[in-house]
Amino acid sequence: MKILAASQISQLDAYTIQNEPIASIHLMERAANAYCKTLLALDLINPTHSVFIFCGPGNNGGDGLAIGRILFKKGYRIQIVRCKIGRSTSEDFQINLERLPNFLRQNIITLEKGDSFTFPKEKIFIIDAIFGTGLSRPVEGYWGHLIEEINSIKSLRFAVDIPSGLFTNQSSIGNTIVKADYTITFQMPKLAFLLPENAPFVGYWQAVDIGLNKDFIRQSPTDYYFVDEEFIKPIFLRREKFGHKGTYGHALMIVGSYGMAGAAILSTRAALRAGVGLLDIYVPEKLYEILQTSVPEAMVKTEPSPHPDYFSVAFDTAKYQAVGIGCGLGKAADTARAFGEFLEAQTSPIVIDADALNILASERNFLSLIPPRSILTPHPGEFKRLFGNSENNFKRLTLQKEKAQSLNVYILLKGAHSALATPEGEVFFNSTGNPGMATAGSGDVLTGIITGLMAQSYTPFQSALLGMYVHGEAGDLASQRKGQTGLTAQDIIETIPEVFLRIEEKY
Repeated sequence: MKILAASQISQLDAYTIQNEPIASIHLMERAANAYCKTLLALDLINPTHSVFIFCGPGNNGGDGLAIGRILFKKGYRIQIVRCKIGRSTSEDFQINLERLPNFLRQNIITLEKGDSFTFPKEKIFIIDAIFGTGLSRPVEGYWGHLIEEINSIKSLRFAVDIPSGLFTNQSSIGNTIVKADYTITFQMPKLAFLLPENAPFVGYWQAVDIGLNKDFIRQSPTDYYFVDEEFIKPIFLRREKFGHKGTYGHALMIVGSYGMAGAAILSTRAALRAGVGLLDIYVPEKLYEILQTSVPEAMVKTEPSPHPDYFSVAFDTAKYQAVGIGCGLGKAADTARAFGEFLEAQTSPIVIDADALNILASERNFLSLIPPRSILTPHPGEFKRLFGNSENNFKRLTLQKEKAQSLNVYILLKGAHSALATPEGEVFFNSTGNPGMATAGSGDVLTGIITGLMAQSYTPFQSALLGMYVHGEAGDLASQRKGQTGLTAQDIIETIPEVFLRIEEKY
C-alpha cells in the first residue's frame, strides 16, 4: 500500500471526483458512511451518552457533520459543535450543514474566537473533525486552547482522518494536537501515523477504503509504502514438490559469546523455522555443547583459538548462500578485529545485527567494508550509535534513507512499525507486530528469520521485507495466545511455522 503526501491526497480526491465520476458531496457521504461503519464496529460508543462532534469550516468539518447526521439517524445522541475558524466554509461543509435534521441544526453550539465553552459533567464521547490533512501551521491561540480542553476531558476521543493539529509529512513536536484514542483515516495511512513521536496523538488507527481511484494511486510517485498481507503476496515462494534440503540453501550464523549463548540459540532456531535447508552455527568453543544440544538440527562449528569465550578468527564463508552475524557476539577487541577481517573478505550481502552493529559504530572505517546490498537491523539505540542523534523522527527517517543510499545497504530500523530503507531511497513500514515483542531476544529472532530466507533464493530486499512481516505476524499470533506482558522471544519462534502456513493457504 502506498503512503501519499497531503498534496497527493488532495489530488487523488479531485481525480476520483472527475474520473469516477462522482460529485464531491457524494464522495464525502461515502467517506462518512465508511467512518461510521468502522466506528460502530469498535463497539465503544454507548448510545445513552452524548457524542460531541467538533467541526471545523473545511471538508474535515463537512465529514464531521455528515458523520453526526448518520449517527443521529441510528439513534445516537449527537451534539454538533461548530468551530467558526476564519470567514468562509467549504461548499461541502455548507451542504452538509443544511442536510442536518432540524433538531441537530437548531441545537448546534457555535464557537467563535473568544467564546467560552464548558463541557458537560456527565460522560461524553468526542469526535474530532476540526482540522484535516491540509493544516500548514501550528494551532495556536483560542483554537489551541480548545484542543487543550478537549484533551483534558476524561472521554474517548475519535479523530476523523487525522487528529487536529497533526502535520501529515513533517514533525509536529511542540504543536497543540488532539490526543485521539482512535483515528479512522481514509484510504491509506498518513506518514505521521507510523512514527513514534506521534503515538500519543494518533492512538489506535485504522484505514478504511472509500473507493478513491486505484489507477491514480498506482501512478503516484512516493518513497513510502505500508507492508500488509497483500504486499507480500507476490514475494512468497512456494515449496517445490521435488525440493530437498540443498534446494533451500545453506546458511551460516556467526553468533554468541560466553554468557550470551541465548542470542545464538534464538537466532539459529528462528533461521530453521524460516525454512533454511542447511544451517551452520559458528560459535566460540565454550558454547559448542550448549548449541549442539539446544539446536540439534544445525551443524555447530568452532575454531581452535586463544579466546574460547568469543569470536576471534575470521574464516572463508564462500560456500554459504547467506550469512548472519552479530547476535550475542560481544565487543571484545579481538572480536572487533576479526569482524573487520571478515568484512574485508565478503563479496555477497550479509545480515548484520546487535554487537556487529555496535562494533561498526565504534570502528567507523568498517562501514565502507560492508558488502553492497547487505541488511543492517538496528534498534533505535544502535541506529543512534551508528549514525548520530536526530532531533525528531522525521529527521531520523531522512537520515535512515540517506545512509541506506550512501552505504548501498538495507537498513531495517526496528520498532512498532519497523521501517526498511532501501539503497533506492524508498522506505517500507511494517503492519505487523505488537508491544509484547519489546522483549529480550526478539531482535535475534528477526535476524535468524531474514538470514534463513536469504539462503532460499530470496533477494536481500525480499528477505528483509518478508522477514520483518513474518516476525511481526508471529509475534501477533503469540500475543493472541499468551498476552503481551509475558511474551518471550521463544514464543515468537514457535508461531513462525503457523505464519507460513497461513500464507501458503491464502496464496
